[in-house]
Amino acid sequence: MQSKLTRNALAAAITLLLQGGMGTAQAAVNVQCPGDTNGDAVPESVVPGPNGGTVKCKHLVAGDGFAQMSDGHPAYTFGFADKTGVAPADVIADGILAARWPGSKIELDQGDELFLSLTNVGTVMRPDLFAPHTVHYHGFPNAATVFDGVPEVSISINMGSTLTYYYNNVEPGTYIYHCHVEATEHMEMGMLANLYVHPKQDETGYGGNPNTVAGRKGGPGPWGYTYNDGDGTTAFDVEAPIQVSGFDGEFHDASILVQPLPFSTLETNYPQINGRGYPDTIKTVAVDPLNPGPGEMGAPVDDGFLGEPGAVLNNGEVSQDMGSAISVNAGQKLLLRLSNVSIDRFFTLTAHGLKMRIVGTGARQMRGITGKNIYRDVASVNFGGGETHDVIIDTTGVAPGTYFLTAMEFYQMSNKTQLDGGLMTEIVVN
Repeated sequence: MQSKLTRNALAAAITLLLQGGMGTAQAAVNVQCPGDTNGDAVPESVVPGPNGGTVKCKHLVAGDGFAQMSDGHPAYTFGFADKTGVAPADVIADGILAARWPGSKIELDQGDELFLSLTNVGTVMRPDLFAPHTVHYHGFPNAATVFDGVPEVSISINMGSTLTYYYNNVEPGTYIYHCHVEATEHMEMGMLANLYVHPKQDETGYGGNPNTVAGRKGGPGPWGYTYNDGDGTTAFDVEAPIQVSGFDGEFHDASILVQPLPFSTLETNYPQINGRGYPDTIKTVAVDPLNPGPGEMGAPVDDGFLGEPGAVLNNGEVSQDMGSAISVNAGQKLLLRLSNVSIDRFFTLTAHGLKMRIVGTGARQMRGITGKNIYRDVASVNFGGGETHDVIIDTTGVAPGTYFLTAMEFYQMSNKTQLDGGLMTEIVVN
């Protein structure tokens, strides 16, 4: 873990770079959040949003860091990290070398008005780069293109600057967010993350029956609903975001070694679920990759993060902090929020021995124009980059045991030349 002195030294270096690269301009962190008086993106008072919804605020930083592949290979990354609650004066020091892989999850309720501030802290490992960044809320119907995050039609954020995006979340579903600047490079480098919006039905229930109010809202009903279905058919008891992706190891090595990036030969050779390959997908202990232990990805580190998942500590924080091991009790319904953020390929996932039902796709419930549910019971789900699917697995009548969620293609269940790695995780039915 880096000391506070080291962090401040890095922050000072970044500030000098900013001053040198932008003349007399100064690095500034300016967060906009209704009800927040000290700029940390945490409202001190409840203030209604411009459209009468509930105000939610979040402060992300965009920078660089490292992730460890399941064969031990270190991958240089760009990424997002959540600095909500950090004082503006400390954001750059805390945000450099703090990239998460995948980026910090955003979870909202329908009706929330999100004020999302993004600060570009720069790439300390590549001080020659002065790349701007954006947040593109993929699949979201923006009313104003200024917040879309596509540089050709909206604002991109330079190093040392902050922009606050506004989103009125009126449509539930599973989305993703990513940087849209030099999209192939920045997305391949790791600027990708999970995002989903819970429906109003969680709070109100359906059919006027108070017993259908969702458990996540304090009611006696199921834990939640995927959509405002009106009939309870998208109910679930356990929820798991499953984001499939892949890194090209040569591409990431070329980036950190300041070599020409091999766009024409880009090929996924590290397939991953939530930023890890099997068996790291099911690990739950922070580890030190520099001190490996017997049979471990690395030796456990008593650093205050012990017990959290991850592999690399970037600026004292766990980089790969999102495992994908799933545990349900027999009879419960499991919601998989599937998203594919791969740059170069389709993936096909299957849950061996379990029946999968697709109830939504592209943040839309699968319902016909006459109101009929057109859900699909499938053995596998095939989907490409940018696609999302909401899949429910009903474990009623399923024998207790360990089941595997995997890719259908065998070569995607390992790294390019390694046995370990690839798209595989475990679903334990108790």
